[in-house]
Amino acid sequence: MQGKVYLIGAGPGDPELLTLKAARVLGECDILLVDDLVNRAVLAHARPDARLIEVGKRGGCVSTPQAFITRLMLRHARQGKIVGRLKGGDPFIFGRGGEEIEALRQAGVSHEVINGITAGLAAATAAGIPLTHRDCCRGVTLLTGHTQDGGEPDWAGYARLDTTLVIYMGMRHLDSMVQGLLQAGKAGHTPAAVIAHATLPQEQRLSTTLARLADDAHRHGMASPAIVVIGEVAGLALPQTVVSMLAA
Repeated sequence: MQGKVYLIGAGPGDPELLTLKAARVLGECDILLVDDLVNRAVLAHARPDARLIEVGKRGGCVSTPQAFITRLMLRHARQGKIVGRLKGGDPFIFGRGGEEIEALRQAGVSHEVINGITAGLAAATAAGIPLTHRDCCRGVTLLTGHTQDGGEPDWAGYARLDTTLVIYMGMRHLDSMVQGLLQAGKAGHTPAAVIAHATLPQEQRLSTTLARLADDAHRHGMASPAIVVIGEVAGLALPQTVVSMLAA
């Protein structure tokens, strides 16, 4: 009898932001493949006899190869196991869920995706930043700060968008990102924010402008995992919840 694979979003960090469905499904899994950024507190919902396999993947660090993770999912599902692939945030927002679903479909393995709150939304909310506001922007663009081949994203194209930019995995290339946006005509006074370790006790928040973003972030030791928000809505951050670097 063949098993099933669940791709489970663990949310941004705060275990109370786990969905009810994710909590239920965790209790059904025989095997849990757990990403590095998952708060281990959510494993309180897992069965005591569930087997945990660490398959950490974090930008800039030694990571478990994706092909190996896929083989593990397929192997255990073919053995009749219920497999939970537990990911930080949401599986389909920069979580490689699309790649894994393709492999599961091709192998004919039963699967289901359990959404989680993505870090970009939770980080902005933690800082009091509404990602949409009808007086400020026409939408939201979620993007990654690096590409699979190591090249630079099309910052000129993003600079022309009349949307809030929410950047995942952007801290390693923060300097080139800022320069790319400025050179493409993005105004230096555009509000910007960085939120690191969002929703966790060690959360750090920075409020600044695009022109000062890289320098301020480096000066105050902001590092991954972090979300960068650029756009007029970043200027709406609640002053009591965001450290203002302009006053530092």
